[in-house]
Parts: sequence; C-alpha cells; structure tokens
Amino acid sequence: MALHRRDALRTSSKRLSSWLLGAHMLAFVPAIALSAFWIAGEHALVMVALGLPILYLLTGTLNEARAAKTCEIDATTGLPMIDQLENDAEEMIVSCSEAGRKSALFFIQLEEFEALVQRYGQEATGALLERLGERIRALLREHDTVYWLGGARFAILIAPVPQFELESAVQLSSRLQSAAEEPVSVNMQALFVSAAVGFCLSTRSPEGTASAWMRASETALNEATRNNPSSIRAYSAEMGETSMKREALMREAFFALDNGEISPWFQPQISTDTGRVTGFEALARWHHPKRGTVAPADFLPALQDTGQMERLGEVVLYGALTALKTWDRAGFFVPCVAVNFTAEELRNPKLAEKIRWDLDRFDLSPDRLTIEVLETIVAGSPEDAAARNLAALAKLGCRIDLDDFGTGHASITAIRRFTIERIKIDRSFISRVDKDQEQQRMVSAIQTMAERLGLETLAEGVETSGEHAMLGQLGCAHVQGFAIARPMPFDDTLAWLTQHNTKLGTLPQIRGGTAI
Repeated sequence: MALHRRDALRTSSKRLSSWLLGAHMLAFVPAIALSAFWIAGEHALVMVALGLPILYLLTGTLNEARAAKTCEIDATTGLPMIDQLENDAEEMIVSCSEAGRKSALFFIQLEEFEALVQRYGQEATGALLERLGERIRALLREHDTVYWLGGARFAILIAPVPQFELESAVQLSSRLQSAAEEPVSVNMQALFVSAAVGFCLSTRSPEGTASAWMRASETALNEATRNNPSSIRAYSAEMGETSMKREALMREAFFALDNGEISPWFQPQISTDTGRVTGFEALARWHHPKRGTVAPADFLPALQDTGQMERLGEVVLYGALTALKTWDRAGFFVPCVAVNFTAEELRNPKLAEKIRWDLDRFDLSPDRLTIEVLETIVAGSPEDAAARNLAALAKLGCRIDLDDFGTGHASITAIRRFTIERIKIDRSFISRVDKDQEQQRMVSAIQTMAERLGLETLAEGVETSGEHAMLGQLGCAHVQGFAIARPMPFDDTLAWLTQHNTKLGTLPQIRGGTAI
C-alpha cells in the first residue's frame, strides 16, 4: 500500500512538473511578477522571484528537466537504460490515459547468457548484444524505443496507437524472439542464443504507474523463463496473483531455513540380499507451522530463486552427519548417509576442503558420506569446477552415487572418470517391473552393464513388495522407496530401525531368484 501511495505521489509530481515547465507557464511568469509588485510592492516581487525557483526544486522539475535532456546511453549496445525507461513509461502511461490510446511494454531475456560469456568472453558477447539491439530496433517503428536493462535483458516500449490488442502483441513477440535467436557471427564464430519474452499491455497494467507496468512485464518474463526455452508469456491478473504467492513463499522459505523448519528427513535403503539397512538418503523437507508439510517441488524453486541452495546444502549435510553420530551412539549400524549435491554446490571451489573439515569435526570416515549427483553434472567437461570437486571428493574417500540413471546422457567414460561406485536406477524403469516384461528387460540391461563396470545398483521409487522381490531376482543389490519406508524425521528413524531389525529374522531373504 505504501508503494502504491509513493507511485501516486510520483505521478502527481511528474504531472505538476510537466505543467510548470509548459510554454503557457513561461508566458505567465512576467504577469505573475508584475501583479505581485502592483498589489504588494517590492517585497512581494522579491518573494515571487525567490519562491518560483524554490517551487521548481521542491517538485524536482529542474532535476527531471535536466535528466530529460541527458538520456543515459549504454556504451556497449548504444541503447538507453532502465532509468530512461522509467521516465518514458511514466509519460506513456499518462499519454495513453489522456488520449485513450494503447501501448505495450516487452521484456526480452537471452537464456543461458552466462555460459556464453564464460565460453566466448566479454568482448564477443558485448558484440552479440550490440547486434541484437540493432536487429530489434530494425523491427520497430520510428517512435518505438528499445532499452538495455543490464545483463542479458532488453525492453521495448511501443509508442501509443489507437488499437493494440493481445494478438498483435503475441505476433510482435514472436518476431522479436525470431530476430534475437538468429545466429550472430562474431570473430568468425556463430553464436546461438534462445530468448524468452514477457509483455504487458498498457490496458492490463495492474495500476496506472510506470513501476507497476514494469513489474507486470517482468513477472511475465519470469514466468516465461520458468517454462520451456524460448517461451512467450503475457501478463494477466491471475499471473500477478501467482507471482505474489510465489514471492511470499520465497520470503517464508528464506526465513524457514534459519528457523529450523526446513530440515533433512531420512529414507532407508536396504539390501535385497540380506534385508539389512545399507544407508539412508537425506532429503530436504519443510514442515510449515500452519500449512504442514510443503512439497519440495514448491519450496526448492523458491530457494533456488533466492540463491539459498548452498545454504540448504549446509543444513542437510549437518543434519546427515549429526544423524550418523546419533545412530552410532544408539547402537545402530548405518553404513552411510547419502546427500544430494546441486550443481551450484559442486561449483564451490572450496567444497572438498569444507567436506573434509566437516567429516573431521564429526570424527567420521569419508566412506560414511555418499555424494549423490545427477547425470547432467557428470556429463560436463572434466575441466569444470564441479568435475574437479567430484574427483577430489572421490579421492578423499567419499562414495559417489549417480542419481536418476537412465534419464540423462552420461557416457560410460564419464562414469569411470568420476569413480562412480553406484548407479541409482530411475523410478521410471522401476514402476510395474514385476508385471511389465519390457521394464524387466531394461533393468536387466542396466544391471548387466553395471556388473561389467564393477558398479553397484540401487533401485529408487520401489512402491510394492512385488517390485521389491522382482528387483532382487534381477540382481539389483539395493532398493529404496515407499515399499520399504517413506522419508521420516530423524527422531522417527530410531523407532523404525528398532522395528526393522526386530523383524529381519522373520523375513525371507532373496538370492538369485530363490527365496530362502
């Protein structure tokens, strides 16, 4: 509400400033001064002479007039920047409102731009931005304006027209996107980019202010970048409500980490041969004081957007190592605990040193910690920071698990290079494996490959006893899923371990397809 009041005051100030600077006002200045002298004498003349400049300063008229004359231009792209966009958008809102005309504000973002910078350097990507700016300007009319917002974002403000509907805006978005995605030749190399577009029609802006219009366009762009590459999104009231909820969730998630609401829960992994626990996987869970358990699919993107994934990793790792020590003191033998590491964490140049220090602090050997990584990370360049960290952690003695195997594109060479000890067969291959022969053939093929490479296998997402039994017969050494146990808070693991160990003697053990 306070932001709305500030926007309203800013709009009123701009309108007053515009009125004071108009030609009609200049014509009245001599008349005002003579009238003051005629009515009240010299003292009134002095007050008018001093009062008008003070009024100009209080309304910001002089500063804004000076800013209007010196539009800041980016040296790389040759385009005006965000401050000029704010001024122009404010004038456009007023103009459209008074004349009954329409406009639109487009935001364009080049996707994966940081990777281009790392690969080709600042000079080449600077030339890319300059060429794209020229292309976009070539598509527009004379009075439409292109702005550079910093990084890999552009904005386009459409000059007022009598009619500009959603269909026209979508068509223009498609043309802008096509222009941005055409390859650009820089230093004899073709640079390819994908672009997301978000826009807001002036008639759909949630408020009659430039800041609200810009926020709406940015919301549409953010929604586009969350979807498939090269997406286009138009702002709507529903999108605004969703965005507000997402922002509220981001704020709550940020504080939930510090409040201890987000913590590791543990899901057991057991041997198909002996039935004994071979480890636990630590999984981040958020127990909200009012909403109960919040799904990871909801809060993990919120932490990602606020740059809190490394902080989450620290919380989960600390909880996992604490759990190992507590299980040891309680007399339960849990060989290891698995922790998922994101690409952001694995790119931390001090990760291996930090893990070594944490293991020493808890007096745990490195083989008690399993690092779970996705195929996409393993498939990266061996010179990548994540690759170097994985190699250092394997050399330290930590176990490396390849998560969601079968859904990515990791090569056998990459698997051997990173000293992978175990592959986790993705649940998409496990579902109905006891009834679907095609699934059985897929698991059998993965199992044969793993055996030839000297790797262990773990099937995740095991949800029925039939799947559990079939996986044992196919030679999969470890299983994990709801058929064994759901993820649980640490305190519940002690009772579960007691119960599981108690009934081990009554369960049949499966070896090579024969129940014993």
